[in-house]
Formats: sequence, structure tokens, C-alpha cells
Amino acid sequence: MESFSLILAIVVVTALAFDFTNGFHDTANAMATTISTGALRPKVAVAMSAVLNLVGAFLSVEVANTISKGLVDEAGIRPEVIFAALVGAILWNLLTWLVGLPSSSSHALMGGLIGATVASAGFGAVHGDVLVTKVLIPAIAAPLVAGLAAMFATRLTYRLGRKADGKASEKGYRAGQIASAGLVSLAHGTNDAQKTMGIITLALVAGGVLAPDSDPPLWVIVSAGVAIALGTYLGGWRIIRTMGKGLTDLQPQQGFAAQTSAATVILASSHLGFSLSTTHSVSGAVMGAGLGRKGGVVRWSTATRMFVAWGLTLPAAAFVAAVAEWICGFGSWGTAVVAVFLVASSFAIWKISRREIVDHTNVNDHEAPGEEPSGVVTQAMAAVTPPPAGTVSEELSATIPAPNDPASPAKTTV
Repeated sequence: MESFSLILAIVVVTALAFDFTNGFHDTANAMATTISTGALRPKVAVAMSAVLNLVGAFLSVEVANTISKGLVDEAGIRPEVIFAALVGAILWNLLTWLVGLPSSSSHALMGGLIGATVASAGFGAVHGDVLVTKVLIPAIAAPLVAGLAAMFATRLTYRLGRKADGKASEKGYRAGQIASAGLVSLAHGTNDAQKTMGIITLALVAGGVLAPDSDPPLWVIVSAGVAIALGTYLGGWRIIRTMGKGLTDLQPQQGFAAQTSAATVILASSHLGFSLSTTHSVSGAVMGAGLGRKGGVVRWSTATRMFVAWGLTLPAAAFVAAVAEWICGFGSWGTAVVAVFLVASSFAIWKISRREIVDHTNVNDHEAPGEEPSGVVTQAMAAVTPPPAGTVSEELSATIPAPNDPASPAKTTV
């Protein structure tokens, strides 16, 4: 086997950077509902999620093998192709984080890998059957299955608890919500951390460090788990705000139903080797839980923006990765240009994000980006609400001259 080259080292570092962005981009999947309902304090929630993400990374390598062995032809892949794929995925993650949209880090990575591979080796190097059966079909099915499961679970939960004491029931569901949030975090580690393991393993095979069809080495598993855990601890507060407050208003019963349904879907997909999007699963479950409560609503303007982002993820990441691969094809200076562009773009996005800081101190304080405003009728009614009984509004007072003596300075107040 060959020793590590400079480009291979760059690819590994970039892959871990993507894993880091995946962590803070997808923290909302596990903890948004727990934070929005007050079941856990924000910093405690993300710390718990980070630890469980790390544990989950060691439970399976099935998804890693799907990426490293199944999606593209290993023989036609060079380390530069992996680097270009990661550039497309990282930039899409950062852009959607900036606007607070819960899009799929998994599909960003898939799109980047497909775009860079096509630019390098043509469409024949992409295994279309794997793409359809283990990426595209789960992408459509996951939010539907999780949403329906959460909707029925929410209705069942309210039906079974309708005679229970309100405060005791709410306390119990908050405890259940913490447990289900932990399960989602564990499931996220088993699914998303493995994607980075798979991409690093693919790069090592392409660089001649590992033999084809190799499983991820232990150091790859450990580094990927640590990177996603660190990103998770930082907390993607913008996306947490959207997921927890922007889609619907959740009560503890709904949060418990949503997270349990999503965790079940994610863990089942990890066992089967499906490269599932945890974002799609949890978002679908949150909307299903919103519809499952009588009087509950889903804010479809926010949901529509989210659906558009989902549809754009694969092609947008693929396009950026294809352009990056074309530039890398000019040689070492081309790879350097792409690396500088990635660092500069990431820094620019971070600077823009500082104009409106969202963190653990204000994640629940304001309306989520894109949340539907109050209707015109509601605003008009609020504007003409009469003052409390027994008070005189200062806005209704006026002074007029006394009618008997126009020149008199005396005034009457009404």
C-alpha cells in the first residue's frame, strides 16, 4: 500500500470538516422539540446529543459500506474527486444553516459525490440502482412513514391520556421526550457519522492506502465519531429554532411521539444499510405530530421552503462539486484554488451569520425564520382593542376652547 499523500491528507481533513458541519447542522433533528417544549435546557440537550452521537458511531458500519462500496465505482475515483464532493456538501450545509433551513446533510454528501464522479469518470461510474433503492426511495418514503407514524402515535397518546392528571401527565411525557431524544441522537450517530466514515474509506481506497471493499479502519470510526460529536455540541441554533418553533407548536406529548417515530425509522434504515436522511425523518415526524393533535396546525409556508431546499440539495451540491472537480483537474494549483475558495466562502458565511446571532440564550425567544405572520384581521382586531374598564385612554383625550368665551384660555377635557 502507498503512504499518505498530501492530497489524501487534505481529503481526510475536509471530510472531518464536513462531519463537523453535519453535527451542528443536524442537532435540531434530535433536540429541537425537546428544547422548544422545555423538557431540557438548550446546552444540556446538545451535550447529551453529542455524547450519544459519539456512541452511535460505533454501533454499525452498514451505511458506511453503502457509500464506500455501493454508490460509485471505486476504480474511477481519485482523491481529488472526493475532495470536490466534500466542497459541494460543506457549502450547501453552511448555506442552509445560514437561512435556518433543515435540509439533508446526507443528500448534500451524496449529491457532491455523484456530481464530482460524473465530472471525473462519466455517468457510468455511478451505480444507478443503488442510488434509486438506497438513497432516492428512502428520501421520499422516510418523511411519509415517520409523519404518519407520528400522527397516529400523537392521537393515540392524547386518547390514552385524556383522563390522566394534567401536570403529572405532562411531567411524564417530558421524561419520555428526553429518552426519545436520546434515541434519536443515538440513531443519528449510527447513520450520519457513518457517511463520513464511508467517504474517508473511499478516499483511502482511491489513494491506494486500503484495498478495495475494505471496511472503515478503527481510527476512521473514532475520528468521524468525535468530529460529529463536537459539531453537535456547538448546536445548530438557527435550524433548532425552525424545527422547534417554525413548523408547528408542540406539546410534550407531541414531541415524544415525533421523536420516537423518527428514531424507529432511522434505526431500521441503519440496520438495512439505507443512507437515510435524519432531517427528512424528523421533519416529517414533527409535521405529523402537529397534525395529530386536535387543533394543531402546520405552518405550510415554512414547510414549503423546507421542501424546496430538499429538492435542491442533490442537484445543487452535485453542480458545485462538478465545477470543483473540473477546476481540480488542472492540477495542484487547481486544487489549491478550490481549497482557498472553500475556506473563504465558509468564513464569509460565518461573518454574515454574526449579523443576527442565534444561540442557546435566545433560541426560543423569537419567531422562527419564515414563520407565518398574523393575519390582517387578527392585527386589525388587536389595534382596536378597547382599554380596560374603568380607565380613560390618554389617546382619547382632547382640549377645546370653552364655548361661552372664545378668547378665554380656559379649556375643557373630554
